[in-house]
Amino acid sequence: MALPENLAQLRDAITAQQEQLTERLRDAARYLIDNPHEVALTTVAELGKRSNIAPSAYIRLAQALGFAGYKDLQRLFRAPLQQAADTHYSERIRHYGGEKLLEDPSDVGGILREFSQANIVSLEHLAEGGEQANIEAAIAHLQAARTTFVIGLRRAFPVAAYLSYALSRVGRRSVHISGAGGTLPEQISAVATDDLLIAVSFPPYAQDTIEACRQATERGVKLVVISDSVLSPIGQMADTVIVVSDAELLGFRSLTASFCVAQTLAMGLAFREWQINGSLSHERLEDIDC
Repeated sequence: MALPENLAQLRDAITAQQEQLTERLRDAARYLIDNPHEVALTTVAELGKRSNIAPSAYIRLAQALGFAGYKDLQRLFRAPLQQAADTHYSERIRHYGGEKLLEDPSDVGGILREFSQANIVSLEHLAEGGEQANIEAAIAHLQAARTTFVIGLRRAFPVAAYLSYALSRVGRRSVHISGAGGTLPEQISAVATDDLLIAVSFPPYAQDTIEACRQATERGVKLVVISDSVLSPIGQMADTVIVVSDAELLGFRSLTASFCVAQTLAMGLAFREWQINGSLSHERLEDIDC
């Protein structure tokens, strides 16, 4: 396998080799992907302290991926920051994942501007098309499923609720797993092997969502995941992972890009199905109400 030359290729390499990595090396890989700025700016010793993972694990991971040592791996994380230093501020926002600092937290207008800019950056990243193949694969799973079950808890709940609603509006059998009244185990037990489970989760990942995915995949249910990383706890179990880099500002995660993915899945499925059946029309689109 060719040596990764950028972070995107590094993520692909980790995904391809994750079955060969030990559990500790997978933990180290997940921390690298989730914390690129720390990796770029700290020594391996300091990284070990912050992550509670032995520095030697990062060194072994680098070597397992084909690098001579950790410093060679670290250069991939430093490259975007070096490029950002020579560009305007909006580019620095892009390289820093949409994270920005507020000079005056009491300025509501400033909060609105910063969040708006962070959301724009997230959508621009999504529009670059890196997830197109994964979205197309997810639509294929949707077409093949008897019923689609959708789960997303805590801050992922509104995305899951909307996706389930949108799928039902375009004519697909869809069930939103909400766990209301403590019924999560019963709802999960209703998922059959010819169904599809779509799970939405972001850090800190909801344990109930992780458990639901584990139970479903153990029974042979196909799993599509919308998350922040292929190395997330649910991403590692999935048949298809759609990676969403929603902006985060002062602990608040935007859901703008996640909703965009949900809309794309529902409408992409509708267009594909209706074109096959010859039933696509403006009137039908206007009646969707999504």
